Amino acid sequence: MNIQIGGVFAGVNEEIYRTKNSHDLAFQLNAMSAWLLCLLVHKFGRKTKAKSRTDYDEYIEQLKASLPSNFRAKGDLYVFVDECHRTQSGNLHKAMKQLLPNAVFIGFTGTLLLKKDKQKSLEIFGQYIHTYKFDEAVIDGVVLDLRYEARKVEQNLSSKEKIDERFEIKTKGLNEAAKTRIKQRWGTLQKVLSSKDRLSHIVADIILDMARKPRLENGKGNAILVAGSIYEACKYYELFQQAGFAKCAIITSYTPKLKNIKGETVGDKAKTENSWKYDVYSNMLNGKKPEDFEDEVKKQFIKEPANMKLLIVVDKLLTSFDAPPATYLYIDKTMQDHGLFQAICRVNRLDGNDKEFGYIIDYKVLFKSIEKAVGNYTQDAFSEYEPKDIEGLLTNRLKKARESLDNALEAVKVWCEPVAQPGAAEDYRRYFCGNNLANDNQVKDNEPKRVSLYKFTKALMRAYAELANEMLEAGYSSHDTARIIKEVKHYEAVSADIKLTSGDAPDLKQYEPEMRYLIDTYIRAEDSEVISNFDDLTLVQMLVKEGEAAVNNLPPAIRKDKEAVAETIENNMRKLIIDENPTNPTHYAKMSKLLDDLIIA
Repeated sequence: MNIQIGGVFAGVNEEIYRTKNSHDLAFQLNAMSAWLLCLLVHKFGRKTKAKSRTDYDEYIEQLKASLPSNFRAKGDLYVFVDECHRTQSGNLHKAMKQLLPNAVFIGFTGTLLLKKDKQKSLEIFGQYIHTYKFDEAVIDGVVLDLRYEARKVEQNLSSKEKIDERFEIKTKGLNEAAKTRIKQRWGTLQKVLSSKDRLSHIVADIILDMARKPRLENGKGNAILVAGSIYEACKYYELFQQAGFAKCAIITSYTPKLKNIKGETVGDKAKTENSWKYDVYSNMLNGKKPEDFEDEVKKQFIKEPANMKLLIVVDKLLTSFDAPPATYLYIDKTMQDHGLFQAICRVNRLDGNDKEFGYIIDYKVLFKSIEKAVGNYTQDAFSEYEPKDIEGLLTNRLKKARESLDNALEAVKVWCEPVAQPGAAEDYRRYFCGNNLANDNQVKDNEPKRVSLYKFTKALMRAYAELANEMLEAGYSSHDTARIIKEVKHYEAVSADIKLTSGDAPDLKQYEPEMRYLIDTYIRAEDSEVISNFDDLTLVQMLVKEGEAAVNNLPPAIRKDKEAVAETIENNMRKLIIDENPTNPTHYAKMSKLLDDLIIA
């Protein structure tokens, strides 16, 4: 990004100084030797994240102490923040304001944050100065319109009986709660859709497209594949290599480090997903540093599309990556809102007369989410806010967050009230596990109490994380903040201890290789089928010009999907067959039933 911005200014004959580090930034602000500075926002921060308000305050004091004694950001300062939806809602923005108290901040973003995050964007930058919407940019010829195609890969179980038999054999000796945790880990739609056979069919699809689709077949264009996880990205890469398709690479945030896979090998030297990812990534890098490999691959993708035909990503490169040759985006990841819109815009860049559209190939049937995301950045996104409304956003958000934290803390306290005093670890164990841990019946009889403890503790951790860096702003005193932090840590430790004592928390990594074998062996996939394409309609025509009438005229397959997966439409995700409550009888269904229900869903 730093290099990219510097290049933009060089293109209009303006010299911009790229700061080297935080000390260089302080020097330049103090000296006024350059009138244009370019930097990444992280130069206002440090590598270790501030986990609490106390950590953040200490950091600010350390930052100020490191500055020259006569430091003052000199001159009339205007801070233009690019991609302001991403890094400006937390401590880095606060650090900027501390060092530049008199500066004017102007934010630029192609995808402002919506829903609850929209409040923070407006809190920080105020009302819109100007808006330029996606459909306007298409009409002006600044970007290309997009075409959409949904494909579906049907799956089925080859042998329900063998799945159940193998699961019981491999989990022999575990209590029901422990078996349930394994089902929770592996009985999810994400795992079902990561089966080797399904990914293999998608790989075959993409390789065929490379030989028949416009711009892909002649080497002028290339494609990006968005995988659902780093594991899936590695699996895709391996399958492409095995199929003889070598002109592809993975770019993710993952860095293979030996220390991160220590102890990952389990019985018979079977590999966990982490150790397998390490091997795939290491082989791909072939001795190169990850950052050097990434720079080389991105350059080749942009400059030599015929020699780098496909990038496999998860989150990286889905924002701020300008690659004009990119023409096709294959989506095999659940996405929504601004993240989804940013992703599909990777293929709308102009690149010569033969690139008429960007193409979206969707394997997750996300049409309603795409419709919503594109709509947000055309006619619907920029509803007006009165100044008084913006002023109240911060108060309302913090008030709700405080209520959630207070309620969560009270709930876990009430649930633990019957624990005998003085409330030592043994007292908690006796109450939640029984007086005799060797008695399996006592441990099992107390399971409902433990389930609620885990649920309440999880809710507390989530509520605290939401407010951790804004405790004082939410109205807590320093004393109350310290007390709450102590209590949160206490109940987190209690929950972890009870899980270990009761046997509710098996070492899930020990079961990874076997469960992966089960998923890859007994879930079969069919060839993909196109369940919707809009022929000559583009997304802007479909969602902006045609409006509701066009939605009603969707192909039957997509309308049927819209009704069948209502939760996908609203939340861009399917609900897991198993929920957070391990006492739910669904958890005790056979493993094959869980997987079958997920495939049918």
